[in-house]
Amino acid sequence: MEHWLEAMPQAAAMLCYKDSNLSLVAVNQPFYKTFLAAFDPEDEPPYYDDWRKRIIDMALSGNNSSLFELRRDGPLGPEYFCCTAGLLPSMDDGANLILFTALDRTSDRVTEKNLRRELLSDGLTALPNRTGFGEEIDDRLQNAPWPENAQFGIIAIDLSRFSRVNESLGPLAGDELLITVAKRLKSNLRQGDVLARIGGNDFAIFARLNNGLSDCLHIVQRVRDSLSSPIRLSDLQIRVDCAVGCALSTSLGDDPDDVVRKAQAAVKIAKRSGKVEIYRNGVLKEAQRRFSIESRLRTALSQGELTLAYQPLIHLQTGEITGFEALARWNDPDLGHVSPVEFIAVAEESGLITPLGRWAAYEAAQALSRWDGKFAQPVPVGVNVNLSPIQMARDDVASMFEEALRYSGISGNRLTAELTESAIIVDPDKARKLLVALKDLQMPIAMDDFGTGYSNLASLHSLPIDILKIDRSFVSGMLEDKDKQAIVRTILSLADSLNLHVTAEGVETQELAHALQSMGCGNGQGFYFARPMPENDAFDYWRARWNFETV
Repeated sequence: MEHWLEAMPQAAAMLCYKDSNLSLVAVNQPFYKTFLAAFDPEDEPPYYDDWRKRIIDMALSGNNSSLFELRRDGPLGPEYFCCTAGLLPSMDDGANLILFTALDRTSDRVTEKNLRRELLSDGLTALPNRTGFGEEIDDRLQNAPWPENAQFGIIAIDLSRFSRVNESLGPLAGDELLITVAKRLKSNLRQGDVLARIGGNDFAIFARLNNGLSDCLHIVQRVRDSLSSPIRLSDLQIRVDCAVGCALSTSLGDDPDDVVRKAQAAVKIAKRSGKVEIYRNGVLKEAQRRFSIESRLRTALSQGELTLAYQPLIHLQTGEITGFEALARWNDPDLGHVSPVEFIAVAEESGLITPLGRWAAYEAAQALSRWDGKFAQPVPVGVNVNLSPIQMARDDVASMFEEALRYSGISGNRLTAELTESAIIVDPDKARKLLVALKDLQMPIAMDDFGTGYSNLASLHSLPIDILKIDRSFVSGMLEDKDKQAIVRTILSLADSLNLHVTAEGVETQELAHALQSMGCGNGQGFYFARPMPENDAFDYWRARWNFETV
């Protein structure tokens, strides 16, 4: 028996089980050196009870074999062995012989542990990553002592303007900034709290809250205090601002991933508000809807599922149609009708505003071309196309309009670019260059929502703007509000002195139309005249009024 045991490369032993007793019969050299050499022959190794229990359980269960892992504390740390026990044919006296083998898997387990550590941690800051954060939370919830009625909170932290550091100083400086921020945040943690880096410039803290929101806000203050002093990068001192969003569990049974998502939804609001935001019921649903809209909008743009509706611009003195404003409309098979206010905001946030804006410009120009084909000559109207500030900042808008005009074969004076005051304020020099380029294409320029932004007389005088559109908030309640009437009169007077045309938005009643007409306003736009309509209906609407006017 000893001969074939010695022939086995791994540690192996023969055991005998009889009358509820388990004893060693023979072992090979690898087994002796690995498990028995360090002990007195009369003593049992401290882990012998583990063998005994597992092998006896196998013998009593009637199974012929068993596979299990044995862990023991070695001189260099934990050691792991993959063990097998198999029954041999019974002896005449009723004893059971069992072959026991143990294969050293310590190096494999160490490798697995290291790989797992890499998978669960952020290589730059050595903090848990998003996956590791979830496991750390689960471990705290299951194993740490929690007082009665305790709850936990997630505090999400987004470093503001981090991309500017990368762009200005390079990625190494950005990495140094993240490492410093991680050290500062970690130094202010309470015992039991967990800090993780869950995104590029996003951190999160898991915190036990014995006093609910009060504890959470105290931690937020510690976070802000830790980042209040500037961080030195190279020869520069950089102040780190952050947006903070918090979400509190209702009980320890809440899904941690769900609470993390709520905190991230809150931090998105905090980035816009500039204040610490606490998650409110419904915010996550709003975020999930925005995600659904973004996903479906991407598909809709690629498959041509959006349409343009056209709302007429009416000359208030003559009733003539001077043009149309092109407005994007979307009726999704899954989401139903999606408001432009909703999907345009999502498009701006996700970057889809660039393809959306390009599609609208090309489609509006093509619509004019199709109308010309129906009329057998150029239709004496133009179309206004809205420009988003985000698109102006990211896209080559002048090139886009040049292509739209060239592909459709229409002249530039029939396509008007509408932009808001905020688009000019963000980068005045870039806006001026763009407007000059559009004027080179002979395109009229309209300033939309005038009166709600920050434009001044100097910008109006220096920029090549042709049309002011009075915001509907001043027009709709003008008859009942003398202050609004005064604002409208001031805008009309300003436009007249600067030789600008004016369009009043939100004209919804005949009384409003007559009042604006008497004030000398040039054009009106609103439901009183017509709602936005599909392309063919818009052409028929113009054709009917044109026939009436020319009779």
